[in-house]
Amino acid sequence: MAKYVCSYCQGDISGVRVQCAECSDFDLCLQCFSCSVEIGPHKKDHSYKILSDEELHIFAVEEPWSVQEENMLLDAVEQFGFGNWDDVSSHVESKTSAECENHYLTFYVHGNIGKATFPTDYKFKVTDHTCPDGGPLSPSITVPIAPVEMTIQEQQELGYMPFRDDFEREHDNEAETLISGMSITNDDEDIDIAIKLSQVDKYRLRLHERDRRKQIAREYDLISAASSGGRTPKSDKSKKKSKDEREFQEKMKVFCQFHPVSEHEQCFEDMQKEKELKSRIKELIRYRRHGLKKLDEIDDLEEKIYKRDKKKENKKKMGSFIPAKRNSMVSKKAEGKVEKLDILIDDDEVKDDEEEAEAKEMTMLPGFDMLSERERKLCSNIGMTPANYSTIKTCIIKDYLQRRQGLPVKIRYPSGMDKTHRRKIMSFLTDNGWIGVT
Repeated sequence: MAKYVCSYCQGDISGVRVQCAECSDFDLCLQCFSCSVEIGPHKKDHSYKILSDEELHIFAVEEPWSVQEENMLLDAVEQFGFGNWDDVSSHVESKTSAECENHYLTFYVHGNIGKATFPTDYKFKVTDHTCPDGGPLSPSITVPIAPVEMTIQEQQELGYMPFRDDFEREHDNEAETLISGMSITNDDEDIDIAIKLSQVDKYRLRLHERDRRKQIAREYDLISAASSGGRTPKSDKSKKKSKDEREFQEKMKVFCQFHPVSEHEQCFEDMQKEKELKSRIKELIRYRRHGLKKLDEIDDLEEKIYKRDKKKENKKKMGSFIPAKRNSMVSKKAEGKVEKLDILIDDDEVKDDEEEAEAKEMTMLPGFDMLSERERKLCSNIGMTPANYSTIKTCIIKDYLQRRQGLPVKIRYPSGMDKTHRRKIMSFLTDNGWIGVT
């Protein structure tokens, strides 16, 4: 048996060696060849061939398979299929079907080759598009939707077909012109095909926008609102909203496209609740600033503030009817009283003085002598001048008589009149028999 020496490390080579096909008498051991060594005229990119004095085996087992048998086994599995071990063994010839199956499973499936070829942890998971949760192939897509209830006249006015959930004129109705005259021929170049595909993609995006708008219209019941003249149908749980709430809800409409109806309504309610809480916190801070820490004290404060503001309004109304000579004197007296008013102090004497002063001022106004004692007391309580009271009383009695005769009534009251004053006067006239119960 010939001995070979590595031309680089000068070590003896036993078994497999690598021989350079371009350099004469140049052999390398497997370790030096794996390091891509270069020496003298030999370069690492030279062609080579693998030689061995002994029979070469790939796997170290008690009964090794030759390289030729390994190649025949792999070719047979590729040709006849995994599991057809009878045909595989007949192709290998030197091995039985059981030996072929055991060898293939041991080294190519469960061995290192199998672990590298068939990973157990997949990075990409297969998505089931036929799931009932709304996949593109879901059977629930074909389930018919509930048609919108509307009359035939409303359907004709809107151009809407409820059972098809389509309009005669859709959003972006000219979108189909992008691809209506398009066709792909054998004469088209790559750039022509790319342009046509981009047009198809634009058409797909426009269809997606059309479906999105239609879905929003269904979710927020805009079709029924359009059929009812822009008035949204009221539900059983709906309540009358204030002007500020309606304005805020109108501003919130731009966010309808970003979340469904339930989330949009919940968002609106949460923001309204936040606004109310902030207002309540500011109010409590104001009470704390005045030294109030109990609810009973707050109620008393609110009542005093209301009375003070009411008196200010009444004095403003009465000031325009007081004679010019007394205007300066009365206004100075009123200003002095307002400055001395403290909403947290309850002084009965000051109140009595104010009431006496107001009663004296009332006697000086025109029309006071024409009122009865009860009417004078009513005017003093509501802070109204006798002339204004007489005018409103005349209008109410006149309207009542016209209603009894069946004539059309056109109510005309003085401008700037408080509705609560009118209701008190009507109640007073009803109680005293001037008019009947309406």
